[in-house]
This record gives sequence, structure tokens and C-alpha cells, in this order.
Amino acid sequence: MGEAAGPVYVGQGYGSDLTDGQWSLIAPLLPEKKTRGEPRRHHRRLVVEAILYVLDNGVKWRNLPKGFPPKSTVYDYFAQWRDDGTWQRVHDALRDQARAQMGKVRGPTAAVIDSQSAKTTEKGATAASTPTSG
Repeated sequence: MGEAAGPVYVGQGYGSDLTDGQWSLIAPLLPEKKTRGEPRRHHRRLVVEAILYVLDNGVKWRNLPKGFPPKSTVYDYFAQWRDDGTWQRVHDALRDQARAQMGKVRGPTAAVIDSQSAKTTEKGATAASTPTSG
């Protein structure tokens, strides 16, 4: 696939790095490089690991350690994949696989909305809809 002639992957050794098995699950779900434009400068696995590093460590994009691609490159991939639905597809595929391994139906079968978490107004739904006497 497109990675063979591209950049070589060199792991950074962080706890947020993907194992080869994890990468083999995620890689096919990521969009291929567009046919036009410059060749990739950074391996997609390193970009994903940089995104995971930010999420795992709660650091700002600009605080990515050396060894990862530039923050602008990493954030651009993150934003593009967020906007085109890639992250949702990755999430759905991994969820479905985890559910299948547990012997459950692949897709979710129910959703729960906790009324303690659903926001209404500062005073609550009834107070907000009750007319005040004036």
C-alpha cells in the first residue's frame, strides 16, 4: 500500500505508542494519501502516535517532544480526520471489534441519557418555565 515508498517509521518509546498489533487494526481505517501533491514526509503511524501523546499526556500541541512531526502537521491531520469522520470510523470499528470479542452484537444496542448530566437551565426546567409574578 502507499506506505512502502514513503517515510520510515521510528518509534519514540512513549507509553502512548501503538503496538504493531494496534497499528495493524488502525492503519487500514486511515485515508490513503491523495494522489497529487508532495509525498508524505512523516509516517502516518508517527502522526497517530503524536496525537495519542497529546491526548494521553494532556499537553498542548506546541509541546510535542522532538522526534514527532511538527505540531502544525500533527494538528492538521487530527483536524482533517476529525472533520472527514475518520476518527468516528476508527472508534466505531474498534468498538465493534471489542464487542464481538466479548460475544456481543457488534453495534451498540442502546443509549443512556443521564438526567443528572442533561443541562436545562441554572434553576431547573420547572423554574425556568414558571412565570414570575411581578
